[in-house]
Amino acid sequence: MAKPYDWPRARHALQLLLANPDDTQQVFVIISALSGHSAERLVQRLRKHETGFRLLSTRSNLLPQLVDREHLRSLPQGSLGRAYLAFVESEGITAQGLVEASRVRDEEEVDPDLEYLRNRMRDTHDVWHAVTGYKGDLIGEAALLAFTLIQTRNPGIALIVSAAFLRGREIGLRRQIIQGLARGLKARWFVGFDWEKALARPLADVRSELRVGPAPEYVAVRTSQLTTSMAA
Repeated sequence: MAKPYDWPRARHALQLLLANPDDTQQVFVIISALSGHSAERLVQRLRKHETGFRLLSTRSNLLPQLVDREHLRSLPQGSLGRAYLAFVESEGITAQGLVEASRVRDEEEVDPDLEYLRNRMRDTHDVWHAVTGYKGDLIGEAALLAFTLIQTRNPGIALIVSAAFLRGREIGLRRQIIQGLARGLKARWFVGFDWEKALARPLADVRSELRVGPAPEYVAVRTSQLTTSMAA
């Protein structure tokens, strides 16, 4: 049974996120508050998907590979794993950081498959960055969330993307959000993809298989730039 939408909690988290776009934990709060039936639908789809069913059955865990930077550095140049490593190092982030940010209040008992899905979506978020080519700036995060919205149909993500679209005209965000939605429609289903086996593969081959095309070109905008602009 899907839990009811918690609009007051989502609205408060959205206010905090808009005040500080770098507060990643509020993204998880919003998604948790407005998940509704979306997560259960994803689990059902995984169970009917050949690779997804195997991932659920084996509880394949990508996180140990993502935190092992020596292993990632040993992968071939041009591989997805090296692209992922370059992304997290350039952004100054870690896979463990997302684990910490995702620890939000969630009082109900969670189906084991649903919990596995949530953890996998969290752990693969920055891998999706590497594959799609979106940076970790304000535009890149919003565009990837738009892409993720199409892939997951999550109402919480829809709220964040809508708010970003409404406020993003000044920094050229709207175009990338629209393109993110379009790329999400064209791409294969990322949720049921075997990322463990893909890390050592050429990034270009993975992008071709998943039908996402090359990284988009745009001028990154950081939160510090917005703060400076507003102060001026």
